Amino acid sequence: MPFLGQDWRSPGWSWIKTEDGWKRCEPWTEGLEGETHRCGASHGTILNSEDEEIFNNEEHEYASKKRKKDHFRNDKNTQCFYREKWIYVHKESTRERHGYCTLGEAFNRLDFFSAVQDARRFTYVARLLQLIAKSQLTSLSGVAQKNYFNVLDKIVQKVLDDHQNPRLIKDLLQDLSSTLCILIRGVGKSVLVGNINIWVCRLETILNWQQQLQNLQMTEVDSGLTLSDLPVHMLSNILYRFSDGWDIVTLGQVTPTLSALSEDRRLWKKLCQYHFGEKQFCRHLILSEKGHIEWKLMYFALQKHYPTKEQYGDTLHFCRHCSILFWKDSGHPCTATDPDSCFTPVSPQHFIDLFKF
Repeated sequence: MPFLGQDWRSPGWSWIKTEDGWKRCEPWTEGLEGETHRCGASHGTILNSEDEEIFNNEEHEYASKKRKKDHFRNDKNTQCFYREKWIYVHKESTRERHGYCTLGEAFNRLDFFSAVQDARRFTYVARLLQLIAKSQLTSLSGVAQKNYFNVLDKIVQKVLDDHQNPRLIKDLLQDLSSTLCILIRGVGKSVLVGNINIWVCRLETILNWQQQLQNLQMTEVDSGLTLSDLPVHMLSNILYRFSDGWDIVTLGQVTPTLSALSEDRRLWKKLCQYHFGEKQFCRHLILSEKGHIEWKLMYFALQKHYPTKEQYGDTLHFCRHCSILFWKDSGHPCTATDPDSCFTPVSPQHFIDLFKF
C-alpha cells in the first residue's frame, strides 16, 4: 500500500482501495460516501474509532503546521525561528546524523535576528554579514537568503534610527552591492539560488539603503555638556581607547583640540603595535624628512596588507567536546564534566571557515 507520512516511524494515513487505485481517506464527505457505496464499504469499515481519532489528530496537526508555514512564507520580514539557539556542526555523515551542516543552515538556526538588538553583538553580526557578502553569498539557500536580507534590513533601520556605526554598515553594503553586480552580470556562469529578478530587486534595495545612509544627518543633542568641556587629558584617554584608526580621524574633525590630539605620534605608535608585529613594521617602514617614523601613515599602509585585530562585546562560541556552535548566553546541552573549559570564542572568519569543505 502507498505510504505518506512525515516520519517513517509514524502510522501514516488511512487509505481506501478504489477502481482507480489507492486513495487517501479524507474527512467524511458526500463524494467519499458515494465512493464507499460503490466499493461496498461503510464508514465503520474504513475507519474504526481509534483510527478516526488518530486521523483527526494528524489532520489537525498537519493543518496547523501548514498555516504556520504559509504565515512565515507570506511575511517577508519574518525570520524562520527555532527553539534551540545552537547548531551541531558536523562535516560528514555518521550513523546517527546524515548529511552535513551548511552555512545557510547555521545562519537559519542561530538567532541573528534578535542578536542585532544586542549592542554587544551588533558589530559581530555586521562583520559576519560582510564576510558572507564577499565570498559565501552563493552558498546560502533560499530561506537563508531571505533571513540574511531580513537581518540586513534590521541592521540598516537600526543605524538610521540611532545613528550608530554608519561607516561599518556603509562598508558592508558596498561589498554586498559589488558582489551582486558581479553575480548578476555573470548570471549564466555563476550559481545564484533564486530568480534573477529577485536579485535585481535586492540590488535596488541595497542602492536605496546606501542613498539613505549617504543622506543621514546627525542630530545635535543639547544636553549641556559637550566634548569641548572635558579636560584635555580625558579627551586623550578617549582617543587611546579606540582600536580603529578611522574612528580617531573622524573624532579629530570635531574640534581643533581633538584634531591636535589625534595627530599624536605616540597614539598611532600604540595603535600600530596593537594590530601589527615588528616584522610587518620593517617591510612597510615610512620615515619623515627628519628621520622619524610616520606611525599614522604606517598604520593605514599596514592596514591595506594585513588584517587588523577585531574586538567584539560578545561572540558565538564553539564547544570542542560537543561540536556545537552557540551563543554563550543561550547555552547548549553540554555533556562535558567541565563545560567552560571546552568553549572557544568564534570570530566571524572562523565561523565562515567552519563550513568550508
